[in-house]
Amino acid sequence: MAEYQFSTTWRIKAPLQDVWDVLYHPDVWPEWWINVVRIVEIEKGDEYGIGALHRYTWKGVLPYRITFDIRVMDIVPLQLLEGQASGEVEGIGQWFFSYDGTYTLARYHWHIRTKALWMNCLAPLTAPLFRWNHHSVMREGARGLARKLGTHVEVDLQASTVNGEFL
Repeated sequence: MAEYQFSTTWRIKAPLQDVWDVLYHPDVWPEWWINVVRIVEIEKGDEYGIGALHRYTWKGVLPYRITFDIRVMDIVPLQLLEGQASGEVEGIGQWFFSYDGTYTLARYHWHIRTKALWMNCLAPLTAPLFRWNHHSVMREGARGLARKLGTHVEVDLQASTVNGEFL
């Protein structure tokens, strides 16, 4: 399996609570994030959402869609959303939140392994394309969030690795 690590920071000129209220509810992501094709709730979590299971279908710039499930593993209100991915990819996704009085920082870390045979077979050649596709999806998410909140979002796409090597 090919292994990928991506980190993205969105610097959002909005209060932390406003950003949290949007990102905490993935069921509404398709309304503002054009790359989210569909999200289906499979299982409800506890009163905070821990244990919830959702099936995500995403599309990027490249001509394929990817579907995977995410189980909510941890939630610390206004600080952390963490999920375990399974399906066509497996691994961990984490949103970390902070606020400096003007800007909310939403940092997303995505550490996954691909399970789709075609992705693993092509990884040595296409890893830079997969990185570019992921970064395009995150830039579109920032644009969508900016529209949703009526503000500006800056994007920082940090170094990515595949199988431990920087792209």
